[in-house]
Order: sequence, then structure tokens, then C-alpha cells
Amino acid sequence: MSMYFEEFEVGRRYPTYTRTITEADLVMFCALVGYHTPMFIDEHYAKKTRFGGRIVPSSLTMSFSTAMTESFFRTTIVAHLSSDKATFHAPVRPGDTIGTEVEVVSKESKSPRSGIVLFKDHVTNHEGTLVYSVEKRVLIAKKPA
Repeated sequence: MSMYFEEFEVGRRYPTYTRTITEADLVMFCALVGYHTPMFIDEHYAKKTRFGGRIVPSSLTMSFSTAMTESFFRTTIVAHLSSDKATFHAPVRPGDTIGTEVEVVSKESKSPRSGIVLFKDHVTNHEGTLVYSVEKRVLIAKKPA
């Protein structure tokens, strides 16, 4: 479903699929990156925190959200130029289902082959709570002549 620069409409929001973050996802991610933070891996410890239980590392939420959006430009992306204004609004827990809605904020191009799209990703959980947002500038190919 990759889209070319011309196909993205400013102001439009494109939803992704949803994904439930499992216990296995949390355990494997923490092991892979070396997170030994008790808030992520120790339920008894985490119950005593302000979150009242384990939460998912913010970088796992970012990774899943990014993966959800790749189908929009799987074969048309030239470069991911920047990520800005990343904000974590609410905790994500094992068992939560998240989805991303990709908003096209602006587009600009001075090249006949590609253009820059400013996206804002809105990540919500199964209850509709905004848990993460980020703006990202992506260089997208234009349709071949």
C-alpha cells in the first residue's frame, strides 16, 4: 500500500492496524536491549510505583508505532529525516492494544523526484487514550514519470 508523495493529502489522517502488546513482547524487548528496570520486569516492585504495576518501555511503544506506519511508504521512502516533539502522554501496559493514526501536517518539494512530508503520529490504546505522539519528517519518492 505504499503511497507516493503526491498521494498524501494535507490534513488527512491514515489509520494503521492495531496490535496488542503481549507479556512476551515486553520480556523479549527488555532482554534484547538490556533493560533491567524493575518498573518493566518486576511486578511486585512496579505495584509500589505511581503506575500500580508494570509498564512498557517508551522505546517499545515507539518501535511498534513506527512499524505500524511503514506500510504507507514501504517502497517509496527515501529517508527518515527527523523525529521531533515526541511526547509520552500515558503509560502503556502489557495487554494494551495500540494503534497509530498518521496525520499529514504539511508537504514541500523542490525536487522532481521526491518531497518532504511532515507527519504527526497519534498513538492510542484500546480505550482511546492518547499514549504517544511524534512529528516526523520523511523524504518520499514522487511517482515515476
